[in-house]
Order: sequence, then structure tokens, then C-alpha cells
Amino acid sequence: MRIFQNLNVDFIGKRKIFYIISGSIFLLGVINIIFRGLEFGTDFNGGSEIVLQFEKPVNIGTVRNQIQNIGLGNIELKTYGGDNQILINTELQNIPPDIYAKVIQNIDTQIENVLPGIQRSIVDSTSKSVTYSFPNPDTTKIILDKLTDAGFQTSKVSEEPTNTEVIVSIGIAQWIKENIREKMRDNPFQVLKEDQIGPKVGKELKQDAVIAIFLSLLVILLYLAFRFKFIFAFTAVLALFHDVLITLGLYSILYGLIPGLNLKIDLAIVAAFLTLIGYSINDTVVVFDRVRENMKIHKVMPLYQLMNMSLNKTMSRTVLTGGATLLSILVILIFGGEVLRAFAFTLFFGIVIGTYSSIFVASVLVYDYATKTNKKIEF
Repeated sequence: MRIFQNLNVDFIGKRKIFYIISGSIFLLGVINIIFRGLEFGTDFNGGSEIVLQFEKPVNIGTVRNQIQNIGLGNIELKTYGGDNQILINTELQNIPPDIYAKVIQNIDTQIENVLPGIQRSIVDSTSKSVTYSFPNPDTTKIILDKLTDAGFQTSKVSEEPTNTEVIVSIGIAQWIKENIREKMRDNPFQVLKEDQIGPKVGKELKQDAVIAIFLSLLVILLYLAFRFKFIFAFTAVLALFHDVLITLGLYSILYGLIPGLNLKIDLAIVAAFLTLIGYSINDTVVVFDRVRENMKIHKVMPLYQLMNMSLNKTMSRTVLTGGATLLSILVILIFGGEVLRAFAFTLFFGIVIGTYSSIFVASVLVYDYATKTNKKIEF
């Protein structure tokens, strides 16, 4: 299938318009990044990420009302997957000391309700758990079962028959469970996952992500310099910087402007950017291949005419391939849910920008270089 078979657009002649469009969007994005910044997810900032799965569909507003004032700082809730799953993000890795004391008190209350006056002692205590010791194995088993039934995450210290110690987890997920379990008895739930990332790890991940993107651009530069001429490689990498920075700028511009696109940058977004870089450079290579092919066929044709002809000839392939890809990503963006939304958003707009830059940025930069330096481009 071919479209635009007789297309004859003067792309090179309109290059100043494309420069103005790219420069304006690029500058707007950079200004927003400088003054508004970028919002980073738990992967980079550190914090806790908890997923609750309810038996029936649940309203986010109802859950938010129950946990927004329980002492966990800024909490963000999103739908996760289906309408019965909720993703909770908080900047804390451990519960605060005053809440820790409340959790211990709740555990002691539960133990007293099961066996009033039972002798017990705390043999170990950390920020995430507390270990109780009881007089005998039978008592230990009774307490273990009752605490588990009450919703606490418990385990034995040892599987030996003589074990008399019980470990009770004390985490953010546990505190959330305690605050909403009684208020939502008609819709039981479980903690599907709980992840914590410290600030130091988040900082290292952020540095590694930047290094990964820059290394990918460097390798692409070296590869294209070997396959084509250096100027082709250089303009292609400039176009990739253009794609990445404009897409990042969109994150900053749209955050807080459109509720459904309050997207934070995490490791999934880094993967999307690396995918975007690969897709965009593939488009650029196709255009450069056509330029090289036409240079060998039309050796005396002026560069202006040759570049225009090459761009017009690749337009059909570019529109069909990009259009098919965008349709698939659009479906994911609309129906993929919160988990895939940021990834799909990055790819969708990134591919649009990448396709644009392959035609209107990388190629015209090569032409401007050739005309301003009066150098003949050969392969």
C-alpha cells in the first residue's frame, strides 16, 4: 500500500518555519522544566508504593478520605489495573515514631483480647517489625493465629515445635490496613504489594537513567558516523536530543494542567525514552538511506532538489508505519489504565515528535551544513 505517490512538497524551502516551530516548543519546554521542574516517582524520589486489591470495585475518594489524615504525609492514590485495585504512593519508607507506638498499642490490645494478662515481652524491635516472646509454644500458636485473623502480617521466628516467638510486621501498609479495615467491612481487601525505595537508591537510579540515555545517544552517534558521514550522525543525534527534551518539556507543561496527565517520571518512563530513541533513529536512518541512494543515482542533481525528492519519497512509508504504531499506542493510552498511561503517553507523543524531527529537523540540518560550509556531501 502506498500513499503520497506524487507528493511534491518543498520541505527544504520551508525549513525556517520548522526551525521556528521546533525552537518555540523546545524553549517553552525548557522554561517549564527550569521554573516548574519535573515530578519524579517513587523510583527516583524514594518512598513507599502500596497496592490494595478489594473484592469489589472501590471509589478512590472514599479510600482517600480514610487515610489522608493518618500521619503518613503526602499521599497519592490512583487506580491500578482494574477498578478494584488502588495504588498508594507516599514519600515515607517507614511509619513515624508516634504512629509506631500506636501500632504497638494496637497489637498489645489484640493480644489482651485473646488471652488477658498473658505474660509477654518484646525481644526485638525494628522500624519494620516487632518480635514478641510468649511463655510456651501453645500460647504462641494461639496468639499467632489470632493476630493473623485480625489482619496483622505475622510469622514464627522458628519452625521448631518449641518456638515461642512471633514476628509482627509494622509497616505503612499495615497502618493503612488498620485505619480502613473496620470502615470498609463490606468490601474486604488485601495488600497486593508493598515496595520501599530509599532516597539514596532513588538518587542512584536517577543518575543511572541519565547515563543510560546519554550512552545510547553516544553509541548511535558512533554507529551512524561509521555507516554514513559524521555530519549525518551529528544531526541525527541533535534530532534525538530535540525529541527527548521536547517530550520531557511536555511532562512539565501538562503536570497539573490536565488531571489525567499528571505523570511522574519513573523507570518505566526511562524505558519509554530509550524505546523512543530507537524508534526515532530508525526513521532518520530510513530518510538518510534514501538520500544516499538518490545521491548515487542522481550524481549531478543539486542537493536542494535531491533532499526534497528523498523526503517526499519516504513520506508514504513514514506516515503508514508511524500511523499504525500510533493507533496501537493510542489504544494502550486510553484503555491501558494508570499503570501503562505514562509509558504510552511518552511513546505516543515521542513518536509524533520523533517522526517530525526525522523529516523536518535532521535532514534540513544536513542541508544547511552543506550550503553554509560549501562542502559537497559524499558517501
